[in-house]
Amino acid sequence: MKIWLDTAIIEEIQEAVSWGVVDGVTTNPTLMYRAGVRDFRSHILRIVDIVQGPVSAEVISTDAAGMIREAEEILSWSEHVVVKIPTTTEGLKAMKVIANWPNGRINATLIFSVNQALLAAKAGATYVSPFIGRVDDAGLEGMDIIRETMGVFNNYDIRAQIVTSSVRHPRHVAEAAKIGAHIVTMPFKVLAAMVKSPFTDVGLQRFLDDWAKVEAQWATEPAR
Repeated sequence: MKIWLDTAIIEEIQEAVSWGVVDGVTTNPTLMYRAGVRDFRSHILRIVDIVQGPVSAEVISTDAAGMIREAEEILSWSEHVVVKIPTTTEGLKAMKVIANWPNGRINATLIFSVNQALLAAKAGATYVSPFIGRVDDAGLEGMDIIRETMGVFNNYDIRAQIVTSSVRHPRHVAEAAKIGAHIVTMPFKVLAAMVKSPFTDVGLQRFLDDWAKVEAQWATEPAR
């Protein structure tokens, strides 16, 4: 399973990439706002330079013609850039056109059902991104969408990759991996939490304490 980081904050991306576990990055207008981005293109290209993998950049048009125009510009920036298109009727129209381009890399976003994922895949999306956390927030089981979408895609050998999105905690990541989701995109805080375990901290401290005892013993032994 590939791990993508869901952020536009350069410092978070640099830190996570240094761990050797990040395969790509997803952004959206909200994340760009939080990161204080002023120049969309230069910021995306800076992320591409750091991660050297798929980087999703989202359109802001709501009509198909506008999405297509934006996608043409966004996809010209780098071979690593993927254009994010909302899964609406207009979005499907845009995906159908963009998917036929030689560089037509599409991340179908704002998916909340198996039906939306299926339609986006049929329209030519490279990736489909179900938002499981937001479904959980509504009192439903977001992971069911990942599980059911995987089943449908396997039934028909659909090539679009499933990006588990709107991840809230490490358990979401583990469940997605067990189901077989192709990709999980997550905030930096979730990735950092995946590393943590109180047992690891206790075990490491015990090893360090015991080694300190060994060094102390060496220090008290007479030289030979």
